[in-house]
Amino acid sequence: MSGSNVWSRSREKMRHFPELLAQCSVEAATYGKCVTATTTGRQELRKDLCAKEFEALRTCFANAAKKKAR
Repeated sequence: MSGSNVWSRSREKMRHFPELLAQCSVEAATYGKCVTATTTGRQELRKDLCAKEFEALRTCFANAAKKKAR
């Protein structure tokens, strides 16, 4: 497998990212609000604080990508 094919596939996937993000705007906003709320002041984001919101966003991206592939 040549390295250029790997980069071509990666670039192609990244071209679809804005469209996928638009389809998951509610989930992305919810995750962003969770991250913002948990990092107010000097608090650091810790693992699993927004796991539920992240999982919803990940699932939305996966579903949107499946629809795009069809």
